[in-house]
Amino acid sequence: MTYTSTLLRLLDERGYVHQMTDAQGLDALAAKQIVPGYIGFDATAPSLHVGSLVQIMMLRRLQQAGHKPIVLMGGGTTKIGDPSGKDESRKMLTPELIRANIASIRTVFERLLTFGDGPTDAVMVDNDEWLSALGYVDLLREVGPHFTINRMLTFDSVKLRLEREQPLTFLEFNYMILQAYDFRELALQHGCRLQMGGSDQWGNIVNGIELTRRMEAKEVFGLTTPLLTTADGAKMGKTAAGAVWLNEEQLPAYDFWQYWRNADDRDVGRFLRLFTDLPLDEIARLESLQGSEINQAKVVLANEVTRLCRGDEAATAAEATAAATFAGGGVGEDLPVFALPAEGLGIIDALVGIGFAASRGEAKRLIAGGGARIDGNGIADESFHIPGGAEVRISSGKKKHGVLRPA
Repeated sequence: MTYTSTLLRLLDERGYVHQMTDAQGLDALAAKQIVPGYIGFDATAPSLHVGSLVQIMMLRRLQQAGHKPIVLMGGGTTKIGDPSGKDESRKMLTPELIRANIASIRTVFERLLTFGDGPTDAVMVDNDEWLSALGYVDLLREVGPHFTINRMLTFDSVKLRLEREQPLTFLEFNYMILQAYDFRELALQHGCRLQMGGSDQWGNIVNGIELTRRMEAKEVFGLTTPLLTTADGAKMGKTAAGAVWLNEEQLPAYDFWQYWRNADDRDVGRFLRLFTDLPLDEIARLESLQGSEINQAKVVLANEVTRLCRGDEAATAAEATAAATFAGGGVGEDLPVFALPAEGLGIIDALVGIGFAASRGEAKRLIAGGGARIDGNGIADESFHIPGGAEVRISSGKKKHGVLRPA
């Protein structure tokens, strides 16, 4: 389909579009007026991770195309937990912790979106404002008749949990109803016409569209992105070391930069389109680089994404640290640091202390596999003792480096 609106052309050419409920209708609407659109984010941690970045970038594209982004924070739905893609129930968080998480998460959105009172300025709202005020019986009477258990059981978020014989609590079962209610509420309060999300949210989005049409006779739309995985099939934002967090407090800028610098060659072009503002012709040039030259494109990718999420200074410092570490064999300023006692430190304790291994057992496996290095020299003996008194570089494999600095 050839789109007439700037919004759908932009989303399509950069690879965000997977499904739409009514592509022709949304295209026509976006071509003639400002479309307020939203994506919801639960606040289960102080930071979102890279897996959420494609959704944040979709809100950025919405604003770049002259429309209004609505960031819906799930202060209310976080109290329940989205069962989509989960094999077990989430831990219950206190209201105070949820509010603190939302405040922390907002800092990333403030880098990527322009907030304000203008017609295309972004707004952040919290669904706890209306969900926690709902009376249970009133909700059942008002919303319940629009949902059937038969249909709810067909959605993947429910069906997959049941097929795996994992418990699905009645609390979580309500999640899709409350998410649908969110769309209806945002349509009433903010004139919202579009909900976007990952492909795993398709069922929840369709529910919201149907509920809004039935209760308010409003025409609203849904759009989802493809399931985002890396070229080797891994889930985006997950590494052997854990989640790749967007906030500096949860993951240092250098480690964030390195995640993008270490992208698979096959992912470079796609990631540049999704996660940077570089022109498409420049992206085409970068992804066409062959052999070792593709590393230039990876540095550009790492710089651009880090600049957007962490700022110019963080990107510049991370690149300088990488150059000092890899090119010159030196020690960059942004590398992780762990104190080296005067009496020295065992290699296992050093690997665990600096975060290259989650446990002593994992550290031993790293050593046995030939992945542990001190100042570039491989360490094969798990009883190796690092002398105190001088700064040394510690490495895990070829891509993770840190500094042991005299205490």
